[in-house]
Amino acid sequence: MGSVSDYFGCLVFDDRVMKANLSADVYQSLRETIDHGAKLEPGVANSVAVAMKDWAVANGATHYTHWFQPLTGITAEKHDSFISPAPDGGVIMDFSGKELIKGEPDASSFPSGGLRATFEARGYTAWDPTSYAFIKGTTLCIPTAFCSYGGEALDKKTPLLRSMEALNRQAMRILKLFGNTDVKCVRTSVGPEQEYFLIPKEMYEKRKDLIYTGRTLFGAKPPKGQEMDDHYFGVIKPRVAAYMEDLNRELWKLGILAKTEHNEVAPAQHELAPIYTTTNIATDHNQLTMEIMQKVAAKHGLVCLLHEKPFAGVNGSGKHNNWSISTDTGVNLLSPGETPSENAQFLLFLCAVIKAVDDYQDLLRISVATAGNDHRLGANEAPPAVISMFLGDELTAILDAIETDTPYCAAKKTTMKLGVDVLPRFARDTTDRNRTSPFAFTGNKFEFRMVGSSNSIACANIMLNAAVAESLKIYADRLEGVADFETALHDMIKKTIKDHKRIIFNGNGYDESWLKEAARRGLSNYPTTPDCMPHILDEENVRMLTSHKIFSVAELHSRCEIMLENYCKTVMIEANTMIDMARKQVLPAVAAYSTELAKDAAAKKAVVPSLVCDYETGLVTKLSRLTDQIAIKTDELEASLLELKTITDITEQSFAIRDTVLGKMAALRAVADEAETHTAEKYWPFPTYGELLFGVR
Repeated sequence: MGSVSDYFGCLVFDDRVMKANLSADVYQSLRETIDHGAKLEPGVANSVAVAMKDWAVANGATHYTHWFQPLTGITAEKHDSFISPAPDGGVIMDFSGKELIKGEPDASSFPSGGLRATFEARGYTAWDPTSYAFIKGTTLCIPTAFCSYGGEALDKKTPLLRSMEALNRQAMRILKLFGNTDVKCVRTSVGPEQEYFLIPKEMYEKRKDLIYTGRTLFGAKPPKGQEMDDHYFGVIKPRVAAYMEDLNRELWKLGILAKTEHNEVAPAQHELAPIYTTTNIATDHNQLTMEIMQKVAAKHGLVCLLHEKPFAGVNGSGKHNNWSISTDTGVNLLSPGETPSENAQFLLFLCAVIKAVDDYQDLLRISVATAGNDHRLGANEAPPAVISMFLGDELTAILDAIETDTPYCAAKKTTMKLGVDVLPRFARDTTDRNRTSPFAFTGNKFEFRMVGSSNSIACANIMLNAAVAESLKIYADRLEGVADFETALHDMIKKTIKDHKRIIFNGNGYDESWLKEAARRGLSNYPTTPDCMPHILDEENVRMLTSHKIFSVAELHSRCEIMLENYCKTVMIEANTMIDMARKQVLPAVAAYSTELAKDAAAKKAVVPSLVCDYETGLVTKLSRLTDQIAIKTDELEASLLELKTITDITEQSFAIRDTVLGKMAALRAVADEAETHTAEKYWPFPTYGELLFGVR
């Protein structure tokens, strides 16, 4: 296939292709739309459509689709062919500007949270020219936004674009105060690290829980898990390496900047990390990455698991959202420079993030809330449900000095001496990293580590952009027009530090003592989705999000309902799957093994009547007790699901699941997993944890 540079982005209608296929005037007009939000003229849209179609057809495409991200959390697409009838009975390949910029999917068939009734079917998709079109298979995919007939956003892209514009608007006000008149726009950029598991396909197909829910609902702990720390950064197995090589190739064709790959902590767990790019493009790319991961896995006889906690007892999978702010002139506004204590612009943007995270802790928690992620957060492998920020020793010391009006003495950089002459010496960073922090500063960006592996990164970045935009707005309102800018700036930075230092925590976020300390500081703690989701409708949150025009009030109500409904449906599917597996697989298997043991004991006694057969009779007694308990716990779980049907309010239903159903699921699992440890291997009806976690060789 040649070198990577030869085929990178070969399936993308990117800037290189546009320059080569559009006239200079059309190209320049389109760039103005992409870069500065200029109105897209109909003539330009038609010219782009023709060029896009010709390029796509030349690359094997026969269809096109408006590719969008509805509130299901995955992508959606409806394919239409390019063909139009010709007078001679044949066909021509045709594609117009109107078809490029607008589509009409059925809006009533996607989650709307009450925004649309079932009979109100019309919805629209609108081309997002800031994200390049691409070819997938034989289909030209056009990234689009999705809205209802009434104009309400029914997707994740529209609020994301709104949040990016809100932050840009407020950041530009701040930059003008510092005399940065050459900057035309400010963009946020993201690099999402994607964790995932790979298991053999033949084993996956024997587990109903994996097929229906994406995670294992039963499974006893194997003799070995991740205790030895030997999988993390370990040698990549040949089969996995072949998968990663194939995956990289497919991602690079689509212009996705896949950069880093390695084994993660848990057996069978791995990670892929891309180079940073603009937030909405990074969001599109991450959705594509998850899809392609699963498709490529199938080619290798594997299944890629993206659930946040597919296996109990080993680490789950997250998606670390590395977020930063930059100008179109290439300046990273979160880069401290050589002397951060003297970099007032950096300190102001840093304080804006600190204030945003403290003021809107609940919105950041809400942005990562799902039934799957509830199993991961706080499990001593991921950040706790409490939001805090890690800044490191240097920045914390600088902020302390500002708050107390004392001089800051920069620490001298330490040269690392490893005690071996041939090894190089290098300067140690002034700040360590903290992998237990939910929101950690890592040099020139913040790493938001709470996002779940299957989640769209759109939600987290919407809330993060919005909260920071609000901080910047407050700062700009206070600073614009002041007589003494430097004094006002110093006083405002000092006040921010004093008012919001409670959110800064540089210690061990996994330690139980931190939860007590966080409570003392007054930080919010929402362990589950039902705990946090209703807070999206708190007055202060609604005011902020609507004032920046990121959501309407109706859109916020819809999202609250959709997320809680999704939570309830997810857990109910899991519970029903457990009931099905317990009755049709676990109980028959344990009973069959018990019967064999009883027959063996009877056969021995028939030969030697004086034999006691302690092993067989003892085990039969234990398994009989466990089968009774499994049957009882299954019935109790089923009864709790029937009670749920009597609850019509979705919030109350989510509370009932949190308080009752999850506990009954855990109780059923406990006795079933104990039964597994006493049942002969040949009788157990589906692959065990040991087989799943160590099955890829």
